[in-house]
Amino acid sequence: AVLGGVTPASLPWGFLVCGLLCLALLRQAGKLLDMLWLRPRRLERELRAQGLRGTPYRFPVGDLKEHGRLSKEAWARPLPLGCHDISAHVAPFLYNAVEEHGRTCFSWVGPIPKVTISDPDLAKDVMSNKFGHFEKTKLPALSKLLAEGLASIDGEKWAKHRRILNPAFQLEKVKRMLPAFSSCCEDLVSRWRTSLGSKGSCELDVWPELKNLTGDVISRTAFSSSHLEGRKIFQLQEEQAERLITNIRGLLIPGYLSLPTKNNRRMHQINKEIESILKNLVGKRIQAMKQGESTKDDLLSLLLESNMRQTDEHGRSSLGMTIEDVIEECKLFYFAGMETTSVLLTWTMILLSMHPEWQDRAREEIMGLFGRNKPEYEGLSRLKTV
Repeated sequence: AVLGGVTPASLPWGFLVCGLLCLALLRQAGKLLDMLWLRPRRLERELRAQGLRGTPYRFPVGDLKEHGRLSKEAWARPLPLGCHDISAHVAPFLYNAVEEHGRTCFSWVGPIPKVTISDPDLAKDVMSNKFGHFEKTKLPALSKLLAEGLASIDGEKWAKHRRILNPAFQLEKVKRMLPAFSSCCEDLVSRWRTSLGSKGSCELDVWPELKNLTGDVISRTAFSSSHLEGRKIFQLQEEQAERLITNIRGLLIPGYLSLPTKNNRRMHQINKEIESILKNLVGKRIQAMKQGESTKDDLLSLLLESNMRQTDEHGRSSLGMTIEDVIEECKLFYFAGMETTSVLLTWTMILLSMHPEWQDRAREEIMGLFGRNKPEYEGLSRLKTV
């Protein structure tokens, strides 16, 4: 007999399919419950049992809402000129947390606890540890679209990457990059000179100018002759960072980046474009090195040399990094060096503008040591005031 188009033989299969779907949904619901409630509560109890104080976990976004509110309030009030008490203005949530809960305390990035260390000796222990045992906050969606290098990996993989990368940042190697630094600075100063009016002065917004400067420096020191492609990566990374920051809350929702929103599509497109440029650059450089061409003094060549040496000396390719790993570390060069240096330079120029007597002292010192010549590396350590 057929009832409503369903035969008795098909009923067990229908129940089985429905049962499997229900089980799959229950499993996902259990995972979400554990990730967004049970695990954070358990970790909070464990942290407090170890004597740490911190903010209570707020379901489901942790302290992100409070972080945004405090930042918005602080940034709406300009600092008076001459005020150097910037901590509460730049990082109000962090400042309040340390004031209220102590120099070592915890807060929440979504359902993930973050321990903040303000004690210099303890911070030194963490930063100088070479074994990768200190785990980073895991935001896979964020790191995948921005950079999955040293900043987001742990354990043996972190130790391996650090070992391979270290030779590229040794002092002798960095010295060779000084001409690139000098060239970028000369380009900037030359551009500023052309902006001068008939009175010999002009007003400049140095923040975007210095962002471009650091982008150029990273492009030239990372990729030397291929710095135009490097500059394109810098521009794409900058856009990517802005898009991710404006969507930081959404990144904590499982599957959010899979939604076909306009912003998500653009972020995936940017990531593909960056990886395509880097894959092409890395492939060309490896091919040139295999053909015996002389290596350049840029970060990419130094990294690939160190990686190949690691592979060859031990005779096992698993000891080196994959092409994908190299690409992620190159992405990280940009993200780690992009705003850190330009913000520092911008703040330095603000302070020099506020205190012109220090401009005079710095200028006299430079002219006394170098005159009109280009600064040489050996002389830089003698610039005490600068």
